[in-house]
Amino acid sequence: MSGNNLKSHTVGWIGTGKMGYPMAKLLINAGADVKVYNRTAAKAEPLGVEVVGKPSDLAERDIIFTIVTDDAAIREMITGPDGVLSSASMPKIISDSSTISIETSKDIRAACEAKGVKFLAAPISGNGHAVAAGKATLGVSGAREAYDIARPYIAALGRAETYIGEGDSSRLAKLAHNVMLGVVAQCMAEITVLCEKGGIERHAFLNYFNNSAMSSIFTNYKAPALVNLDYTATHTSKMLRKDLDLALTEARNLEVPMPVTNLTREMVQALIGAGHGENDFAALIEMQARAAGYNIQPENVEVDDGLKDAAE
Repeated sequence: MSGNNLKSHTVGWIGTGKMGYPMAKLLINAGADVKVYNRTAAKAEPLGVEVVGKPSDLAERDIIFTIVTDDAAIREMITGPDGVLSSASMPKIISDSSTISIETSKDIRAACEAKGVKFLAAPISGNGHAVAAGKATLGVSGAREAYDIARPYIAALGRAETYIGEGDSSRLAKLAHNVMLGVVAQCMAEITVLCEKGGIERHAFLNYFNNSAMSSIFTNYKAPALVNLDYTATHTSKMLRKDLDLALTEARNLEVPMPVTNLTREMVQALIGAGHGENDFAALIEMQARAAGYNIQPENVEVDDGLKDAAE
């Protein structure tokens, strides 16, 4: 997107972790006027823009984007003693891309509206590598007029954005998305171990799979981890458990049976119990291999993650 389209409003950014940093960088590279807050300021400094001392220092910005770890963190950033809403100044719009509960999102929305601030729920789909490659997508809900104002900035964060509706409907859509994340990851572990125990090298099977109709961006960018057993976290097992727990809470509230999701949640719990809580959930393949009676080994083969071309 041309930077000329991003000069109408000033931007504040809260959260420069695995997802937030590449997202903020995309906006900055697109020409937006951005100031940043992060709990550990040193992690935000390489962005090359002004880093402020507390969230409330961003309150004079027109649009504030947030992406933090959990419910407690977003409450602290927005409604805490030094949160954005503690300032005398107020932004026009706050757009949050964190994966949080619908209850917390509703509370934050109400607090914003009480101060005359429009609140958009804009969860993002894709890991940090996908974000950096421009392949992430966002679902957005909230007031349509706020979305229309923020849309050029949201569009700079990924390859597509979808307006889902009013209120916090995008939160439920993101939880459904992350259920699929966990279910597909467990399924990939199962079928890859099945093929390996039957004599097929993992990289050969996954290359075949990712050139088939069943391929997806997700199955491509998880392939290197499954082949080479690199569990450097893009999304930890504990984070996936949180996502599944949030989804299952909504399922209970809505009286929707989700037997496959419940089973997947227990597999992720077992993975955490086995010591992989801070590792990427791709480690499910190691647990699956052990259940199949063998110790899986890295193949040390270069595997295309499907993201390199987009990043270049």
